[in-house]
Amino acid sequence: MSYVATPNGPIRHFLQFSDFTRTELLYVLDRARLIKEKFKRYEPHHSLHDRTLAMVFEKASTRTRVSFEAGMYQLGGSVIHLTTNDSQLGRSEPIEDTARVVSRMVDIVMIRTFEQTRIERFAEHSRVPVINGLTNEFHPCQILADIFTFIENRGSISGKTVAWVGDANNMAYTWLQAAELLDFKLHVSAPAGYRLEASRIGSAKPSILQEFSDPNEACLGAHLVTTDVWTSMGYESENEERRKAFADWCVDSDMMSRAAPDALFMHCLPAHRGEEVTAEVLEGPQSVVWDEAENRLHVQKALMEFLLLGQVK
Repeated sequence: MSYVATPNGPIRHFLQFSDFTRTELLYVLDRARLIKEKFKRYEPHHSLHDRTLAMVFEKASTRTRVSFEAGMYQLGGSVIHLTTNDSQLGRSEPIEDTARVVSRMVDIVMIRTFEQTRIERFAEHSRVPVINGLTNEFHPCQILADIFTFIENRGSISGKTVAWVGDANNMAYTWLQAAELLDFKLHVSAPAGYRLEASRIGSAKPSILQEFSDPNEACLGAHLVTTDVWTSMGYESENEERRKAFADWCVDSDMMSRAAPDALFMHCLPAHRGEEVTAEVLEGPQSVVWDEAENRLHVQKALMEFLLLGQVK
């Protein structure tokens, strides 16, 4: 098969979910379906032959590293893995200078870091596409995989209701961007002091976003219930305080029973059984967390292909 890119245009980045249009997101999701089908048939798909991905980790990861590294190799490319210990990113060299140099040597960059401004500064001075592997503010690749997993199991997410139970973190804000682009409703429930910031949700329509002080109410009729650890990376000093604040935000069987009968449960992992979710739910029939984890591989392959080749014909 030949891979034909769309005409060259401005460099595209995927720093947050809203960097893509609805049409582009739907293309990437459908492309991921095709790529996954080929993967399951052991059919080679080397659309990025001889391309190189640089992965920069300022925050450690298992799933992000494995999914991007395996994905690029499966597309026929190669990978360079960098951490703050073996690179100059922001240490003795400005981020802007590192971006100028690295982007002359590779074809695409994935960065997993702290503040969103760090990845934005890198992208501003990069000659190649940059992907957000996670920042404090957003986690677009994970939500892309989550939506793909929902579509795979239940069809279109348009018009459905997603219940987010827990901390208003990078996942919650990315879910909000996704809801606005893909026309579904987002219910968010978090304890006082951990709720969405008004300055970051802007003018989100009530038809898109509803906030609940009671997590059980947030789950009523939901088609997807999803959560995350109570203490995200970088907030470990708050662990005990958060465990007390979030005690009523554990997704258990009773909470899931309030959702739609065919509701799915998702968690981006790693999960702490008995804290944000019970083992019964995590391992239960409504849970698709293992499919969700695998699907990071397939959507990220589609994402890298799209950023480098455009829409393949």
